[in-house]
Amino acid sequence: MRTNRKAAGRTAAALLTACALALVAGCSGSGGKDSEDKADDGEGGTAAKTPRMKIAMVTHSGEGDTFWDIVQSGAKVAAAKDNVQFLYAANKEGKEQAQLIQSYIDQDVDGLVVSLAKPEAVKAVLAKAAAAGIPVVTINSGAEFSEPFGALGHIGQDEAIAGEAVGEELNKRGKKKALCVIHEQGNVSLEGRCAGVEKTFEGTVENLNVEGTNMPATTSSIEAKLQSGKDIDTVVTLGAPFAAASVKAKESAGSGAEINTFDLNEDVVKQLKAKEIGFAVDQQPYLQGYLAVDELWLHKNNGNVIGGGKPVLTGPALVTEKDVPALEKFTARGTR
Repeated sequence: MRTNRKAAGRTAAALLTACALALVAGCSGSGGKDSEDKADDGEGGTAAKTPRMKIAMVTHSGEGDTFWDIVQSGAKVAAAKDNVQFLYAANKEGKEQAQLIQSYIDQDVDGLVVSLAKPEAVKAVLAKAAAAGIPVVTINSGAEFSEPFGALGHIGQDEAIAGEAVGEELNKRGKKKALCVIHEQGNVSLEGRCAGVEKTFEGTVENLNVEGTNMPATTSSIEAKLQSGKDIDTVVTLGAPFAAASVKAKESAGSGAEINTFDLNEDVVKQLKAKEIGFAVDQQPYLQGYLAVDELWLHKNNGNVIGGGKPVLTGPALVTEKDVPALEKFTARGTR
């Protein structure tokens, strides 16, 4: 597993922080009766003895996007450990995402975790959260908007750095023309990834917008592009489910293009093992969910701010078939 050098320091810091948080949980101050309720932390442990909190997460997940299942897995483990009631809602449309955030503000939650794929759509409602005294941690997307929007901090990967790492890897593999598949138009993080690839890739990059919530249509669009663009020698997808769609499209088009992808799940690891995919970019979504809940809990109970308010990077790391043995057990249980 190779980690981009620009991100390595901060990624390591995030992992060290996660270890430190586990220690803090064991020496939490005592709370009321509710704080003594036992909670399953994944290993049969008990919840921290701090007052019960309610934390809501609102993301831009589309239907069937397994990435966000992994994010939730991390958040739920942290919530169980921290004596937190965890709530989750998602909508790929910015307007609806803002409405979901407002609904949680109305419920007077103790903290919010929000992805900023379409930042302008949620800017106003996050200002309302600040006015209501509800702290916010942003994750995954829109890192550059986190601080201006008043969040405590951001947890995720730098999309430009991740894209640049992909471009550099494609150079090493001798690729000349890349198709970058954007599965959600208007998502600033996805656009940033493709822009990063284009910045460092010595060949040419063509972006293809597809309807990510309609997998048959997505597969057909990629197939058509590969049939008409015989010079395309690599496809870069921006989410794990779309790698499988690209593998099918490649086969149907009779293309020799190498499939590579952002994000990791059990299927991608299997495809790496079968050499159907060249490499994947792992941004550790489990860690994003886990650290976001922990940061809000630490801020509430100890006044901490992870990373001093600066983005805490959880990636990128490039993984290939060589990393499969170490990853299989984790992806099988839905934590990588």
